[in-house]
Amino acid sequence: MLSVATEALRLCGADELDIEKTFECGQCFRWNSCGGGAYEGVALGRHARLWYEDGGVYISAPESDRDMWREYFDLGLDYAAVSDGFRDGGYMDRCVDFGLGIRILRQDRWEALCSFIISQCNNIPRIKKIVETLCRCFGEAIETPDGVFYSFPPAERIALLDERDLAPLRCGYRAPYIISAAREVASGGLNFGELDRMSCTEAVRRVRGLYGVGAKVANCFILFGLHKMDAFPIDVWMKRALKEHFPKDFDPAVFGEYAGLAQQYIFYYARSGE
Repeated sequence: MLSVATEALRLCGADELDIEKTFECGQCFRWNSCGGGAYEGVALGRHARLWYEDGGVYISAPESDRDMWREYFDLGLDYAAVSDGFRDGGYMDRCVDFGLGIRILRQDRWEALCSFIISQCNNIPRIKKIVETLCRCFGEAIETPDGVFYSFPPAERIALLDERDLAPLRCGYRAPYIISAAREVASGGLNFGELDRMSCTEAVRRVRGLYGVGAKVANCFILFGLHKMDAFPIDVWMKRALKEHFPKDFDPAVFGEYAGLAQQYIFYYARSGE
């Protein structure tokens, strides 16, 4: 069981990162509200709690981890400046204004791949429950002042299991997909470094070669796992928004190298019902 001493560290200004929007926009599944605008969860094998204070975003973490968390939240990029390039004087202005503060996290790649495989034909509360059960059953315990949390189990651990071992997750037909993906990653058959060097289109094509992985899961992983910001996942919410607010011949490439951020603004606004 891991146990790490933490302190309150200022990460950034409150205008740079909206905690709730970032954790509730559907890109990650291990962060949960703990009241008062604060969130806690586990990422990259570490537990943390985030909150607002004196105009800033603070995190409970070791000082030595500050740079790691700044990278995780992609704080080196000026999202406000990027977002100004999406404005069109109409619908996209509303999307940007509603979603500003969302940041695309730099998540653990295996965790992102596995989580989005679990997300297929699923809702967020159930995805979170399945992911948490997976971590409790096969992850490493992390002792904190707020209780015991669990790390996401590595692909090498899941690769040794069979479908019966995943029965406690109640993940149904997704079980063989999870195990197959874990074995591909653990064996090196799916190499994240190679995917990094591919174009977004090439990487999507390669990931779609995994058992049970379709276009939506592949694109979500490419955006949220590999952080290829030109990826543009399309689900039922996006299909509806694109049909109602964009031309029939719409091409996400119009948003440039940060099309994935524009996608998150559209998706978050579409789900809001505003």
